[in-house]
Amino acid sequence: MLVKCILLVLFFAVMIGVGIYCRRTASNVMGFVLGGRNVGSWLTAFAFGTSYFSAVIFVGYAGQFGWKYGLAATWIGIGNALIGSLLAWRILGRRTRLMTHHLQSATMPDFFGKRFFSGPLKVAASVIVFIFLIPYTASLYNGLSRLFSMAFNVDYLYCVLGMAVLTGVYVLVGGYMATAVNDFIQGIIMLVGICAVIASVLNGNGGFSAAVASLSQIPSESAPELNGAFVSFLGPQPIYLLGVVLLTSLGTWGLPQMVGKFYAIRNEDAIRKGTIISTFFAIIVAGGCYFLGGFGRLYGGCIEYTASGSPVYDSIVPSMLASLPDLMIGVVIILVLSASMSTLSSLVLTSGSTLTLDIIDPAVAKVRKGGRLDEKSQLLCIRLLVLFFIIVSSILAVIQAKSSVTFIAQLMGISWGALAGAFLAPFLYGLYWKRTTPASVWASFIAGVAVMCGCMYCTFTGKTFISPYFTSPINAGVLAMVLGLVIVPVVSLFTKVSRKEEVERMFSCYDTTVTVRATTSLVEKG
Repeated sequence: MLVKCILLVLFFAVMIGVGIYCRRTASNVMGFVLGGRNVGSWLTAFAFGTSYFSAVIFVGYAGQFGWKYGLAATWIGIGNALIGSLLAWRILGRRTRLMTHHLQSATMPDFFGKRFFSGPLKVAASVIVFIFLIPYTASLYNGLSRLFSMAFNVDYLYCVLGMAVLTGVYVLVGGYMATAVNDFIQGIIMLVGICAVIASVLNGNGGFSAAVASLSQIPSESAPELNGAFVSFLGPQPIYLLGVVLLTSLGTWGLPQMVGKFYAIRNEDAIRKGTIISTFFAIIVAGGCYFLGGFGRLYGGCIEYTASGSPVYDSIVPSMLASLPDLMIGVVIILVLSASMSTLSSLVLTSGSTLTLDIIDPAVAKVRKGGRLDEKSQLLCIRLLVLFFIIVSSILAVIQAKSSVTFIAQLMGISWGALAGAFLAPFLYGLYWKRTTPASVWASFIAGVAVMCGCMYCTFTGKTFISPYFTSPINAGVLAMVLGLVIVPVVSLFTKVSRKEEVERMFSCYDTTVTVRATTSLVEKG
């Protein structure tokens, strides 16, 4: 207990110290929200990765999908690395930085408003962001509380309060730069921690070969005819596994807290290095989490079960770790705390800045007939909303813990599905296709939110949403994304583009001539 407490105190001290150190960079709105668009490759890559992976992944998703698919769940981590990180950086990184800098937009809703010349679009996007980030945030608290209860026997309420206060202190004081620096520190902890945990769990089961041999003897309920289903290449349910890979990988392209990291990149060198670093980080952390979860069936005798006999997925990973040495449990606590706080800080900063810059400031300007909030008032408003969001999400997390919604993955699936379903297609097409119209963006917003609200309603009422396959929020989220990718180009072809000449000038930011070294581009000789 002493070792675990010392590790926690050191961790808290470092996080708060970084916030105080970075307070000078948060003296204006651009510095507080985007670090002055001057963040280097390592900080950006780790901020992207740590915002991506949290207690939701380590406790919820790793436990649930490791139980369902066995070692094949590792494909989810590989998809996160290749699609969610590598392709995201390659396809979105450079164009997002160029276009948002040209438009002087600091948030995703602001991008929609300026790219499509529509204030209502900006407001609608802001409302979607605020509403659907709340269940995601509640899921972070839930996952962390189970590990704290296992390690310290601490009540859930105190876990929520501690995490909320600590995150609030360094975000409110240091803004984006404090978040980025802490993300880097937390990312290092996550890399080292996940490797140590995997080694300890495998060692506790007689080593890798012995653990795999034991897992191969467990029959699958969904594929009883498949011998060794949980150690097979694609697992017992490959179609369902594909849905998880798509939502957790492609879905990040439409999440405002993820895409926002590209707004703050310093230069081309930071993009090039960040792509490599972020992909490596995802392979180790995401791949490691799902690989670890794949051995969850070996602990079937000590996990929690519902009254109907179904496993409580959120209890699987904590049960796997309960028998580890105290020092290793301390490492796990710091690992998951790092993952959760980095994601929480990103979420509250995204929500607070979005509401201030995209709803409150324009509303004040309309009331004052052009007189917008000054820099100091904007900064104060963002900080107050960050605090408000932390308080609201904390209260909802405590309420959620006593309700029927008990699975982390369920909450996260609804949040990811709605945000990615609404935003992914219009953001991607908006960066690449001049013909994208405001009407198509509205259609994508409506379709994405409608699908996930329908899924959520059916989940709470016990009804089937479309078909048994889409009853899962994961698969419903994939449906929402696919609908958006189809709806946006189809609606755009039948509707009118706003201000064609201004759109042409907007896209001219991609055509600016730059000088590079010969090692980057060969010299053409006539």
